[in-house]
Amino acid sequence: MIYLFSGLGADERVFQYLDISGHEHVFVRWVTPKTDETIAAYAARLREQIEAENPIFIGLSFGGMVAIEVAKQIKTSKLILLSTAKTWHEIPFYFRWIGFLRLHKIVPVSLLKYSNSATNWLFGANTSFSRKLLKQILEDTDPAFLSWAIDRIVAWRNEWLPANSFHIHGTGDRVLPLRFVRCDHIIENGGHLMCLDQAAELNEILRRML
Repeated sequence: MIYLFSGLGADERVFQYLDISGHEHVFVRWVTPKTDETIAAYAARLREQIEAENPIFIGLSFGGMVAIEVAKQIKTSKLILLSTAKTWHEIPFYFRWIGFLRLHKIVPVSLLKYSNSATNWLFGANTSFSRKLLKQILEDTDPAFLSWAIDRIVAWRNEWLPANSFHIHGTGDRVLPLRFVRCDHIIENGGHLMCLDQAAELNEILRRML
């Protein structure tokens, strides 16, 4: 059984081009975080959705970080990470500085819910479809969840990673630039949303792994 963890505020729409045919799969649903809830405590609540034994996790962006936290609590057969950071060392230093100075608390979350040329560039939304989908995802994102998740990302201090993980990252990722991460496979020109715009190459890798 494959469990898919989508990105920050996103849902299964970001995985619509992934070819996992022939495999049972479940999209893990984000739940409303509690006030000041740790990412570990949040992951423990998401465990209620994991019913299979020795599952495969596929985690995208923030979903990759959460998948790691859930994998700390249950045994998994494989952990596939896309466009994410595995440990706090792979979070860009400027994000950590922002978290330390609490600057992310100054910017109204509402400003992050609307797409424009800057967000399209940042997320690598290179096609009309991905730009439209990014716009919909941002508009649909719960502001409370977005604020909580950003706070958890900049404060994440994970150093643990299971041996059965496999990290795929794109050279064009501007949210989590490749120079900060160590990955197992690189997709040339892949942006943060490469699961949409470079799905064919990503599917070829996944077919060899699943």
